[in-house]
Amino acid sequence: MNVMFCGHRELYEEESVRKWLRETVEVLILQGAVEFLHGGYGRFDDLAAAVVWELKQHYPHIRSVLVLPYPDRKVAASCFDCTTYPPLETVPRRFAISHRNR
Repeated sequence: MNVMFCGHRELYEEESVRKWLRETVEVLILQGAVEFLHGGYGRFDDLAAAVVWELKQHYPHIRSVLVLPYPDRKVAASCFDCTTYPPLETVPRRFAISHRNR
């Protein structure tokens, strides 16, 4: 099972969201999730990547993947096993993120 995270730039009540994310991600892992795909923009995406990376210490078989909307985007990939770029070459740059999220 694959799980995709796409969130917001700002995040309120971060500790309660972190707790919820950790519980939810762990349940998903126990239900068979092995690959977690991240959008990589905004505080929610950062938090989701950090939670998955923390849980990877207990579940080393899971993968954390950053899905890039632009092939030339520079990223700090410290919470990801790898990055991927879907075929978005024909999509206008301003629509790349929304197409990538689909």
